[in-house]
Amino acid sequence: MAHRHIDRLLKVFKRMSEPTQDHLRNRLRSIADPASGRDLVAAGLVEEVLVKGGLVHVSLLTDRANAERMEPVRKQVEALLAREAGVKNVSVVLTAHKSEPAPAKPAAPAHNHDHGHSHAAPAKAPAALLPDVTAIVAVASGKGGVGKSTVAVNLAVALAQQGLRVGLLDADIYGPSLPRMLGLSRKPEVVNDRMIPLAAWGLKAMSIGFLVEEETPMIWRGPMVMGALEQMMGQVEWGPLDIMIVDMPPGTGDAQLTMAQRVTLAGAVIVSTPQDIALLDARRGVRMFERTRVPVLGLIENMSFFCCPNCNHRSEIFGHGGARLEAQRLGAEFLGEIPLVLEIRTNADAGTPITAAAPDSAPAQAFKTIAARLWDKVGGAGAKPSGPKITIS
Repeated sequence: MAHRHIDRLLKVFKRMSEPTQDHLRNRLRSIADPASGRDLVAAGLVEEVLVKGGLVHVSLLTDRANAERMEPVRKQVEALLAREAGVKNVSVVLTAHKSEPAPAKPAAPAHNHDHGHSHAAPAKAPAALLPDVTAIVAVASGKGGVGKSTVAVNLAVALAQQGLRVGLLDADIYGPSLPRMLGLSRKPEVVNDRMIPLAAWGLKAMSIGFLVEEETPMIWRGPMVMGALEQMMGQVEWGPLDIMIVDMPPGTGDAQLTMAQRVTLAGAVIVSTPQDIALLDARRGVRMFERTRVPVLGLIENMSFFCCPNCNHRSEIFGHGGARLEAQRLGAEFLGEIPLVLEIRTNADAGTPITAAAPDSAPAQAFKTIAARLWDKVGGAGAKPSGPKITIS
């Protein structure tokens, strides 16, 4: 089962003195709900407290309309729990609910160790993850099936070919695809309680798919997903990187929120096909990143057109130019278009991205052009790569 595999991983990171859920829940009684004046627990706003391997995840119930008002409370909870012994990182998320929460059951008063003070002294918020990564870029889509992972992998390889130190993180916990696309099937080593990312095609990669069997379903709730994602960022020996490409899951859920709250994103790239329905979902992705104050670096139109390998006739199967027009409408940059080519799919299935297998092909050149523009935007037009250019023949 998936849990058995992940439990082995989590035990590596577990500390000897880990606070209990009840202890942390009682600590939250010192923070007041600004609406009712009652403590968060008594007000029924603490939906869940999860402790796993020194990582603490708290879900606070709130209406969408009150999310801005609750943001200072969320930060206060993070700062409070970050001081507890045995806590390595704290992630607090705001969760919308459909009905008013029921009052919490009466509980024994928590022991007050603050000698009469109702509020704890100010503390530093937990350190951001991935401090040695110069730029973190999320590759996202509003819906599945648009080739987002294919774009993320080939952009990462193209950036590595420019001589950059590149990391590739698979944030799609439910449907990891990096192992197949990179041709990797082994488990990462653990050295000094930290995982070593796998190396392929000039970059470092990590995916939950490296830790479980390929067909194992990840039947997890949101906090467990966020915990696994934070571990792949904070408890992996990534080392200094110029750029990290994060292959996001489709949609606008827990993983997107975790990335926006726990790391400093240089920006997000939205992948879409030219279809109207895909563009509608891409629009939601753009708005989601805007609301979490993450810059949208631009849009990419994947499967933009099909060129027959026999007669070179061009067919715009899904339409064409929709992403370019949508980028103009949203005030974002159009980064480029990727054609619908059989070799992109066959090479991905074989574990060899087309940018590595056929670097001089038209699709590979399209990925390289977009990658160069992406680095100009996040690394600076005058930034110099950290290493030599990598040529794969």
